[in-house]
Amino acid sequence: MVKVKIPATSANLGSGFDALGLSLTLYNYLEIEENDRLEITSTDSVRIPKNEQNLVYKTVKYLYDVCGRPLSGLKIKQTNNIPLARGLGSSSACIVGGLLAANHLMGCPLSDDELLGFAATLEGHPDNAAPALLGGLVTAVIEDGRVYHVKQTIKDDLMFAAFIPDFELKTSKARGVIPQEVSHRDAVFNLSRAALMSVSLYSGDYQNLRAACGDRLHQQYRLPLIRGAQQIFNMACDFGAYAAFISGAGPTVMAIVNTDLFDFEGKAAAWLKENSMAGWQLRMLSIDNRGAAVKLD
Repeated sequence: MVKVKIPATSANLGSGFDALGLSLTLYNYLEIEENDRLEITSTDSVRIPKNEQNLVYKTVKYLYDVCGRPLSGLKIKQTNNIPLARGLGSSSACIVGGLLAANHLMGCPLSDDELLGFAATLEGHPDNAAPALLGGLVTAVIEDGRVYHVKQTIKDDLMFAAFIPDFELKTSKARGVIPQEVSHRDAVFNLSRAALMSVSLYSGDYQNLRAACGDRLHQQYRLPLIRGAQQIFNMACDFGAYAAFISGAGPTVMAIVNTDLFDFEGKAAAWLKENSMAGWQLRMLSIDNRGAAVKLD
């Protein structure tokens, strides 16, 4: 049996659209072994497909097929702590977990770089898959089918306040509102800030983060789809957060907070209650610099 622990991820970080992502201390768990038929169970109340449409199964089967290995069936047990369709990398967790499990079940014929390439192919972009697999802050691009990436280990003096609403936002809908073309000025705006984001997080120059989160490619178009998000942006910064941004395609809003800001969680939680935003859940997370982990039983 293979057991896999896969972290949640937050992509884009405002300016780094489809290129930046980081790994967080919220985890899904998989237990997978070969079987003579397909058996899928869930340890929690999250509803998941229990047939061949299950994303974990489809991913394992995909890699077996790539490697030319027969697969009669699987026994899969899932624990899904990462909420679905909230911009926290739930699909990437399934894909990365499935790829790691399949690779280990087959005796590890593939490297992490090869697995990352398959994950990015299945996802369509590497910004969630890369940090889920590698941990830390990852800058990644795809060119000619290859993923070029750099992982940066981030200091533990930051917290990531995840404001998670009780409604979903499908990635397809969030992508559908983004213009197909942008101006040269807007492209430069984002390029400069994405570079500033990566360097600032790594170096500890956190005073740059609010400017680094600046974006003209996607957030202004997605914010109207997320009721209450703009107010949470404003509140988080008012209470001392370095910056706030839409996590992935949304609807989760992520704020970057120094660990010394002891009263942030209490003040933010009280604000949600006072402003009749009980549908929003606040989770205080840390950076995960390790990424997905595998254990063999």
